[in-house]
Amino acid sequence: MRSPLADRLRPVSIEEIVGQHHLLDKGRPLRNIIESGNIPNMVFYGPSGVGKTTLASYIAKQTNRALRKLNGTTASTADIKQIFDDLNGFDGINGILLYLDEIQYFNKKQQQTLLEYIENGSITLIASTTENPYFYVYGAILSRSTVFEFKPVGREDVLYAVRRAYSAIEKEYGKAIEVEEGAAEYISYACGGDVRKAINAVELSVDASGYTTDDVIRVSLDTVSQLTQKSAVRYDREGDEHYDLLSAFQKSMRGSDPDAAVLYLARILAANDLPSACRRLMVCACEDGGLANPQIIPIVKAAVDAAMMVGLPEARIPLADAVILVAQSPKSNSAYNAVDAAMADVEAGKAGGFPRQLQNKHFDGADAKVKGQFYKYPHDFPDHWTEQQYLPDGVKDAVYYVPGENKNEQAYKAYWDRIKGRKEK
Repeated sequence: MRSPLADRLRPVSIEEIVGQHHLLDKGRPLRNIIESGNIPNMVFYGPSGVGKTTLASYIAKQTNRALRKLNGTTASTADIKQIFDDLNGFDGINGILLYLDEIQYFNKKQQQTLLEYIENGSITLIASTTENPYFYVYGAILSRSTVFEFKPVGREDVLYAVRRAYSAIEKEYGKAIEVEEGAAEYISYACGGDVRKAINAVELSVDASGYTTDDVIRVSLDTVSQLTQKSAVRYDREGDEHYDLLSAFQKSMRGSDPDAAVLYLARILAANDLPSACRRLMVCACEDGGLANPQIIPIVKAAVDAAMMVGLPEARIPLADAVILVAQSPKSNSAYNAVDAAMADVEAGKAGGFPRQLQNKHFDGADAKVKGQFYKYPHDFPDHWTEQQYLPDGVKDAVYYVPGENKNEQAYKAYWDRIKGRKEK
């Protein structure tokens, strides 16, 4: 029984790996890491069939490491221990690269066991997942790994792989293959950025076409259209890529268009990408609803929890409630702007230290110019407020939060303007 064409055509050089230009073009960080030979633990995150397994195999070969593959749906703790035992054998001389596919199916205990074996560096882990690793991968593994996002492969790159596949079959079969105009393009479109599915569709189209009287295999567009799995189109029916869809979904909620937002939600759920829909929805509630409607955050969180609990297809109902709510809600990004401005000062090194009265200590060193903490407890004063310095000296006059022009924030602003204005007179 022969292996699928996609396996027989595994690239032997990094230039033969199609797509992922943001990671693998010359000068890109991941390309530089691979060429250095110093391979860290990594997590490859992205849809199926875009080169994660291929690249892991290439890295193992380039670094002369023994490659071991496990799948999170079937592997056990004993399988991990067996790989560790192999370190003492001939194959472990240069170290072992463990490729763990679908790591999201490992439970916490299994991931903790895995962590024990990658700590000393003798086993290098490359884990792959189609789900957001920040939701599904144990934090301790993430902290010791570098995450790289893989994207659906562009149509032109897939078309190159499809034509290469037809040429490879010609050589294998020793027969001429004539592909009807538009058939290769149809496969490259219908696979939705999944190169493995496209290449396997090429092989299937050849096997389904048979020989003609002149000993030529003619692949028709009709044959290709019947065989190619339409399900692969779900993320790219009109040429939009996965991340464009998520961007459109979030921007439609931000732009207060419930019709567009719920349409993009439907397209995401048609692809069974429940985690991405939940994550983008939660981010939008916090970033764009924000302080104009602060109650929207726990409401959306409850809807997301309900969706994750019931799963698809019923998850569409609480998510639709939440998406329309976010789209219709008043908007404010004042908190988002405030924390970004504060983080910029922190990164610039301006915000170190603390005012003396805020420190959690009651003893002044010999070098202290002014003795005593002098903290004023706000609840001891009328209206539970009194003036004192809270910001560090380096940014004591900074203003990070600017109230939005919405009813909620303006009401709070009026309240504090009245109290602080009266106290400061």
